[in-house]
Amino acid sequence: MRAIIRATLATAVLMTAVNAQAEIKTIHDVLGRDVKVDVPAKRVVLGFYYPDYIAATGSENFGNVVGISREFWESFNPGSWALYSQKLPNLQNIGDIGNVDRGTFSLEKTLAMKPDVVVLAKWQYDTLKAEMPRFEAANIPVVVVDYNDQSVVNHTNSTKIFGQIAGTEERANQAAQEYADGIADIQKRVQAAKSPKPKIYIEFGDKGPQEHSFTFGKNMWGAIADTVGGDNISKPFVENWGPINPEQLLVSKPDVIIISGTEVGMKQTNAMAMGIDIDADEAQRRLKGFTTRNGWENLPAVKNNRVYGIYHTASRSLSDLASAQFMAKALYPEAFTDVDPEKTYLDFHEKYLPVKPNGTFFIQLGCGASICKDNVSTTDQSATTTSSPQILSWWNKLVNWMRNLFA
Repeated sequence: MRAIIRATLATAVLMTAVNAQAEIKTIHDVLGRDVKVDVPAKRVVLGFYYPDYIAATGSENFGNVVGISREFWESFNPGSWALYSQKLPNLQNIGDIGNVDRGTFSLEKTLAMKPDVVVLAKWQYDTLKAEMPRFEAANIPVVVVDYNDQSVVNHTNSTKIFGQIAGTEERANQAAQEYADGIADIQKRVQAAKSPKPKIYIEFGDKGPQEHSFTFGKNMWGAIADTVGGDNISKPFVENWGPINPEQLLVSKPDVIIISGTEVGMKQTNAMAMGIDIDADEAQRRLKGFTTRNGWENLPAVKNNRVYGIYHTASRSLSDLASAQFMAKALYPEAFTDVDPEKTYLDFHEKYLPVKPNGTFFIQLGCGASICKDNVSTTDQSATTTSSPQILSWWNKLVNWMRNLFA
């Protein structure tokens, strides 16, 4: 009898402890919606932003993620997928909800996973609005996050939301604050520079030099350009992302050009390739190809060797603090001489993520796997940055005079 009483009391104590940890929390998502969620959630369907969820909650909590949109990670970011697959035991066999963008999202598969909560990117939610009543009928809460707009507010709020869902609020709040502090430091340096805004053009180089691909208006790389004090030449012509008229680009005369790429670029001969296990020399070769486009030889960015490559995946993410530093350093080199964006990127992974990426993430044309010292061209030593003129020797002056004479 005593044994039965002791077992009953032990069970009661255990249930009390479990109930004390679990709670129904009202989460205020990025759309301003108040959503009640049973936290910490034990079964999560995550539409996007997978490394950010891990950064905010810890890799051990990714074991509670039962479904993702696999194509976004497995196919579009194969280098990242391969790395994380080695560290996350559940990743290889994780459930697939389909791709919202390609119209393969399956509500039935998602409901069958019996999630405690479904977390969608804002653009996914916008596409699936008509399906929301079915989630409500199944009593499955849907929470919306957004890193795509690249605002500090949504980056930090989305990170805190992840922490609320997983019960890791202290960790998430710390990561969010570090991001906010990092952006504030960038903006402080830019303001102190008191320089005119350099004009910048950013393009996703997935189609190679032969075809102008997406550039960015008010979100993603375009929003980062605004944040770090760049004059984004695409903003008047592109709402979110899309191609710009090549003639308009030539007329706009950008001071800085950044071409982004991923590991998928290696599947094509000349597409921009950046990222995990990408060789710096190969990335340099591909980046140089873009400067051969018709008329680009006359652009200030090309003439002054201010052409850069960046890892496209290092955007719409907490890790894009490093990308913001890189872009700011390209725009205002003198203000960021003591800042190493690649170190920021790798330090973030070491602190918050279970993987250590190796590859090529940030480059300047002609300078290997880094930014050129003093931003001086290695291909044309007479080229100068707009902010730091080069003092020419009498021999260089004579050579330049002869070039101009016979030009």
